[in-house]
Amino acid sequence: MRSARRFNLNGMVINAAALVLVLSYALPYVYLLMTSIKPAADVQQIPPSFFPVVISFENFRDVLQSSILPRAFASSLMVAVLTTILSLAVAVPAAYVATHYRRRITTLFLLFALVTRMVPSVSLGVPLFQLLKSLGLLDTVPGLVLAHTSAAVPLALLLMAAFFEGVPKDLEEAARMDGCTRFQAFLKVILPIMTGGIAVTALFTFITSWNEFLYALLLTSEATKTAPIVIAEYNSVYGLAWGAMTAAAVLYSLPVIIVTLALQKQIVGGLTFGAVKG
Repeated sequence: MRSARRFNLNGMVINAAALVLVLSYALPYVYLLMTSIKPAADVQQIPPSFFPVVISFENFRDVLQSSILPRAFASSLMVAVLTTILSLAVAVPAAYVATHYRRRITTLFLLFALVTRMVPSVSLGVPLFQLLKSLGLLDTVPGLVLAHTSAAVPLALLLMAAFFEGVPKDLEEAARMDGCTRFQAFLKVILPIMTGGIAVTALFTFITSWNEFLYALLLTSEATKTAPIVIAEYNSVYGLAWGAMTAAAVLYSLPVIIVTLALQKQIVGGLTFGAVKG
């Protein structure tokens, strides 16, 4: 009886903690969403109201009709997709070799990737600016993709290495006994069971590039200006355009939500991959 009461108390504490955690993340976004559908006159109302008295989509219409924001969204999407593809192309085979053919050099390689994640982006911004300038890639999509990839590959490598650690070596050995080469075993046996891990890594890589601000600020001007830079410019010397900024922020969050929902099944499978193995 006492153990049952303790179990119920633990359950209530866990549920309460989960509710607080969910509300701490959800309430700011709900307030952002409510503000974005208020008329311009109500956005700066004092005291502010949480829910709109009148629902209006004029903020969304204004930002979508502007010439610069749709172009910035297209630039952000192109850079994020290309960065994700390039990072996975580098990180997946590198993580597989580093975990399944472990040598001292591969251990140092993973440690180096971990150390690079600790280096602040601002300290790499100036060298990247000089490098891309010398290559003629400033304010170009390839230049920004290379900059984002340099930051995303260590993260993708460490994530994929953690997933590959859960794959038993017996699978590859069985494939080799059936006549597969190492590359065929990797391609036909290992990769199909790693779709969940690859989906999780792809999502985090996409979000890393999608949310990146500093490199976009340093390495772009007009031609490839990304959405975070344009949204930040709504705060100008003439004041803060709350309506336009909140509407643009809501639109900016949609691709991440859509990608997450589209990969939901694979993400759950990838996040529980190690637990299932255990």
